[in-house]
Amino acid sequence: MLGPRKISNSESAARPKRGVPEGLWIRCPQCKATIFRKEMENRFNVCPECDYHFYMPAVARIRQLLDSDSFEEWFTNLRPRDPLNFKDRILYADRLKAEQAKTNMLDAAIVGKGFIRGRPVVVGITDFAFMAGSMGSVVGEKLTRAAEEATRLRLPLIFVSGSGGGARMQEGILSLMQMAKISAAIGRHDQAGCLYISILTNPTMGGVAASFALQGDITLAEPGALIGFAGKRTIWNTVRLELPEGFQTSEFLLRHGFIDRIVHRKDLRTEVARIVDYCGH
Repeated sequence: MLGPRKISNSESAARPKRGVPEGLWIRCPQCKATIFRKEMENRFNVCPECDYHFYMPAVARIRQLLDSDSFEEWFTNLRPRDPLNFKDRILYADRLKAEQAKTNMLDAAIVGKGFIRGRPVVVGITDFAFMAGSMGSVVGEKLTRAAEEATRLRLPLIFVSGSGGGARMQEGILSLMQMAKISAAIGRHDQAGCLYISILTNPTMGGVAASFALQGDITLAEPGALIGFAGKRTIWNTVRLELPEGFQTSEFLLRHGFIDRIVHRKDLRTEVARIVDYCGH
């Protein structure tokens, strides 16, 4: 009978090592726990240990909020331009191409019509993955058109903001004017007697927070979201002001009356449907 074959050192070195597949586990930035990525995704990208709310792509938010296969995307052909021939580290035109390839989106917003537990709504979502969700001409145009369509159809309007970049500096004043343009469209929606629900996620900053994000009839926020205009470091570097603990978080804003309610991501769909019913839409 032959005994077990011995493996030489050269054979052992050539044999591929078994290991944990890359990306199977993820570290929570809040509680530092190592968590199983699949479990986190099954909980709508929420840490099972401490309830930290991770980034969630716009397409995933659509699946979470709206009824299955009910979303009809609008204005899909709008593409960003480079009116200033802007360049920082790289050309803005090249940056746009890189972001489009990375995210499979033309720009940082998705808008359209769908249903939440059978209730028709118009939805707009900004996605942090595309240039930090910053608001350029295309984002402003899409959200404005969505608000106008919601007014025409007399439907509730729901914007989910994940814009850490605020107004997009690469488009200059054309970006800043989107703040007023969207606000005017929301004002007309309000005058028509329609409901606007604003949902703030981490982060919602700059010109987005200073315009449509904090103009909701009802303003909801996810737990622990960073919400404000200038960030803590910017405030310190400009006016040398030391900010209170937890400044610009959802919890701080709730205590000071800037938002109406903090809602866990798993409860968001039910809560929005309840608000739509309560407001008579």
